[in-house]
Amino acid sequence: MRLSGFLRLVVILFTLLATWYFTHTYHKRTGKVISLRSFLGSASKTISEKQSRNKCDNSKKCPEDFFTFKITSGAANVVGPSICFEDKLIMSGVKNNIGRGLNIALVDGKTGILKTHKTFDMFSGDINLLMEFLKEIPESALVLVASFDDPATKLNPEARKLLSDLGSAYAAELGFRDSWVFLGAKDIKEKSPFEEYLKNIPEQNKYEGWPEALKIEGCVPRKMI
Repeated sequence: MRLSGFLRLVVILFTLLATWYFTHTYHKRTGKVISLRSFLGSASKTISEKQSRNKCDNSKKCPEDFFTFKITSGAANVVGPSICFEDKLIMSGVKNNIGRGLNIALVDGKTGILKTHKTFDMFSGDINLLMEFLKEIPESALVLVASFDDPATKLNPEARKLLSDLGSAYAAELGFRDSWVFLGAKDIKEKSPFEEYLKNIPEQNKYEGWPEALKIEGCVPRKMI
């Protein structure tokens, strides 16, 4: 046998023995056998967990028996508001179903099913339509509101009281071009914890003529009232 052939045989035998020894020793110490398929599966699971997201892209996951929501007001008169509920975008500029004034969505407080959504222009005068709408809100409904441009010019005392009865702490003082986001319910016993308000103050506004946009997100129990 030539020397080169002998050396080749030695290398092959050494490789086989080393592989057997490593496999035997690792299995004996751990009691586990890792296959390529299981390794790749574990890696995929880890990547999937890192890429997991919460409903409405919120920062926290809501517990069971709670609904997830996010409400964002409009930015000046340029970027429209958005309302997301249970990971469903109800109103937004992308859906082309928003407008200047008050953008309102009604959701069933027990099932989370969307009832309706409407926009009321508080500059040109949809006040009678707004009051009729607010008076007909059913007891079980959750009310989600986002302002855009001007939410309050035509608001009268009766309309403000109807909004206050939904749990708003700021409806009574809402003014021209103020930013406002709110989630409430019909005949809520206390003021809603889901509300943000920013007054239009020219020297403090983020945008020329308008305060900055507001956003609230969180978890609301299935029975808020």
